[in-house]
Amino acid sequence: MPRPPSPFVEHLLDLLSPFGEVSARRMFGGYGIYRDGLMFGLVADDEFYLKVDEGTKPVFDEAGLEPFRFEMKSGKVGTMSYHKAPESALNWPMAMKKWAQLGWEAAQRNA
Repeated sequence: MPRPPSPFVEHLLDLLSPFGEVSARRMFGGYGIYRDGLMFGLVADDEFYLKVDEGTKPVFDEAGLEPFRFEMKSGKVGTMSYHKAPESALNWPMAMKKWAQLGWEAAQRNA
């Protein structure tokens, strides 16, 4: 039987409910956040990151939102095209909906 999502992921799924039907799948010690089978967010260490691309990255950069970083086997630090969601949106569904929409649009363009 699969383990239920972490309390943070459960909160996130509730928070994202105004954005539409979303789901979480375990991956690499964290979770992928999906809508219509397309991953637009990820959770690592109870932090939520949203997909970015050339069109949305400036919005995240302007807000001072850091990219997802991870340590590679070589010991170097890598980044991915995901940026942290703003703290201010983690408790307000309508604020999160705006940011989730940006992540979703980037994911669609990069599908």
